[in-house]
Amino acid sequence: MTPSRPADDRLVGFTLRYPMMQKSRFIDPTLTMADHDNFKPNGSAYTLSQVSQYLSYVGLDESYHPSSHPVLDLDYLTTIFQAQITSFPYENLSIHYNPFHRILLDPQHLFTKLVTSPRRGRGGYCMELSIFFSHILRALGFSLIHYSGVRNRNRTNGTPQGPYNGYVHLVNILTLPNTNPAQQYILDAGFGGDGPTFPLPLTEHLIHHNTIGTQQIRYTRDWLPDQRFRDESKGALKHWIYEYRNSPEKPWNSYYAFVPEHEFTELDFENLNVYLSECERNHQTYTVLVIRFLRGGEEGEQKIKGKVMMVQGEVKQNLGGRTELVKVCRTEEERTEVLKEVFGINLTEEEKGAIRGWASELKGE
Repeated sequence: MTPSRPADDRLVGFTLRYPMMQKSRFIDPTLTMADHDNFKPNGSAYTLSQVSQYLSYVGLDESYHPSSHPVLDLDYLTTIFQAQITSFPYENLSIHYNPFHRILLDPQHLFTKLVTSPRRGRGGYCMELSIFFSHILRALGFSLIHYSGVRNRNRTNGTPQGPYNGYVHLVNILTLPNTNPAQQYILDAGFGGDGPTFPLPLTEHLIHHNTIGTQQIRYTRDWLPDQRFRDESKGALKHWIYEYRNSPEKPWNSYYAFVPEHEFTELDFENLNVYLSECERNHQTYTVLVIRFLRGGEEGEQKIKGKVMMVQGEVKQNLGGRTELVKVCRTEEERTEVLKEVFGINLTEEEKGAIRGWASELKGE
């Protein structure tokens, strides 16, 4: 059953459509049906039964399930990725509207929070979404996938500026099977409004239109300003740098950097998660953030049509043109109502009360 999307329908009024996929081999024919349900492919934490729950939640039918033997090509990957980022918003509400004010990265906890919890509509911040999505991709049949840690730049007046921070983000790096030469794609399921809206090939200086409006994105490779070891003959590696510009006439903004050859593990992100979600110096702990991509289009097509964003009390939207201010929330009652009506996020009364006395609480000022 396709989940209801009151926020998307209310804002842009679209119907969801999904293409059917060709078929190929994936599931071992010797497995019984019960084995299929409990099988966890490629080291995923999730079973094929959980994959069915996931596909139902994001609005994709069983033709995308491994038991239907879909072709794991770029079209398939793009459909899964865009269903992911339009179904699970980037949000850090578990830091603010949570009696414990902390985030858990256990994959089964994430599956319950995002998919099976009766409080439908929840998402997560970067580490929650990307770890969850990595396990989904592995369960779908993608085996050549790993994490890489990412260094961001802070925004000043809306533009990334200054030095690259320490590792505060992550991306999934996936090698698409049956490509010659092997092609790697970056899957950033948890960056927010200026992140890629499709699997981005790891190719230098290749410019892409980022779906919404006139924004363009690309990767470059370079040394970071504070990178002292630069002897490539001894193994020094340049960083891949994600850049964007809001129109072809504007300058490129360098936003984040990573080294694909440096694999991070989930234990690495456990350490980073403590700083990002619990350190009072980090902006995540005093700023409520929600970004939801909107999906829709004409009959027979699936597209990302826009995005809605909340930063503390300000709510903005971009439906393909300029970003515009929609509302300013000044009280907690206003903000939780907007979370429900615009973003489709339903908080419990206990969660609503947990923000009282917290730095991010709206007090009507």
